[in-house]
Amino acid sequence: MEYLSTDKILVIDLGAALVEEEEMDEALVEQKIGGIGITKYLYEKYMDDDPIVIGTGLLSGTTYPASASAQITAKSPVTGKVCHCPVIYKLGVEIKYCGFDYIVVKGRSDTPVYLWIHDGVADISDASDVWGKNVWESTDAIRKFVGDDLLQTMMIGPAGEKGSDYAQVCYNHWSSPDRFGFGKLFGARNLKGFAFRGMGMLEIAEPEEFVEQSLELLKTVKENSFLENKGLAPVLDALGEEGAKEWMDPVTHRHSADYFTPYATNTAFFLDEDPGLLKESKKEEPGVLISDIHALIAFKKLGLSASDTGQALKACAKYGIDPFAVATLGKKTGLEEITGSFDAITGTIPIPGKGLFSPWCPAGPVFNDFNLSGDDEISAWWERRQAVAMIFGIQPVFALMCPELTEESMLAFANIGTGLELTQKILDAVIDDICG
Repeated sequence: MEYLSTDKILVIDLGAALVEEEEMDEALVEQKIGGIGITKYLYEKYMDDDPIVIGTGLLSGTTYPASASAQITAKSPVTGKVCHCPVIYKLGVEIKYCGFDYIVVKGRSDTPVYLWIHDGVADISDASDVWGKNVWESTDAIRKFVGDDLLQTMMIGPAGEKGSDYAQVCYNHWSSPDRFGFGKLFGARNLKGFAFRGMGMLEIAEPEEFVEQSLELLKTVKENSFLENKGLAPVLDALGEEGAKEWMDPVTHRHSADYFTPYATNTAFFLDEDPGLLKESKKEEPGVLISDIHALIAFKKLGLSASDTGQALKACAKYGIDPFAVATLGKKTGLEEITGSFDAITGTIPIPGKGLFSPWCPAGPVFNDFNLSGDDEISAWWERRQAVAMIFGIQPVFALMCPELTEESMLAFANIGTGLELTQKILDAVIDDICG
């Protein structure tokens, strides 16, 4: 696969301590397109090993608007189904740039390990020094060991090591869209996580046309009035959570966007520093970066201040546990009670649709109505929209905001970028296979 690809699939057997590479077959792209179309195929190929599969979308890391995401596909210990979790922030792009489109992990290591993947090289590395540490400590330790503060991590904390059903795979220091207990899968394999760093480049079949049309599409996207907003507060307002901005304002420091995404879907709270600080703080980490809309709402409904909510979210991120589960199932209302309840949480989190996609993402359109009406139509649209976003690597929340990012557009850019002839019929077949 020459274009929009690193041309490599990495297969790691933890039990045998073996790392192998496979070439990316162009025929596979012609049949499955990319993203979860291919991660599901790889899961089924290695099904006897119950693998964890990480993959990037066909457009991930390009100049197509919001082409920011990667995905984890695995069998959830919570639902018993093969599910798909978005990889957000800057991590999804880093995975592709590190030299591999897809990574299959199978087997179980006898001792704790992490996978260090960089510039086309993959190492199974000893994690004994970070096993038992929280997510923040583990990320900081590996960055210090490698000597690169820009290294991107995918880590579990104590929740995953202890086998909690609510254990998350966290991204860098922060909570993730993992509502499926994938952190438990990592812990059961003695896999502390991944460290990614790459300086790779992608070849494009028609680069000038691709970039030119990307900029034209971006210009059209930016005509949306919702882009005057920033951060999570307007999203909460759009979902009917009144007073969100006033509640968040006292601790809101800034907002940040995922790679090449025109809307900042993440909000940073400063908890141990002045939220109005303009220069860089001298504190090691004065706050918390928040992407989990529903966890934010759930803590707010418990009666917590935004500051205490931030502290609770920070503690969840360190422990590597789903903050939404903590807020909704823990039945605690005090900050100290909440942070002390992590190992005692029980219950079930509802997952919309067929239970394949993370309910971290709002279960319907945001800011735009997409001409939808009725719960059934919205539910079907949401599930298909998530599938499409995770095939092409589009930031999944922004996909719910922006009507201009159509299936036809994504297919057209995929064809310009690859030189292939991917059609709506092929995309429909891939979606049917995923959502079947």
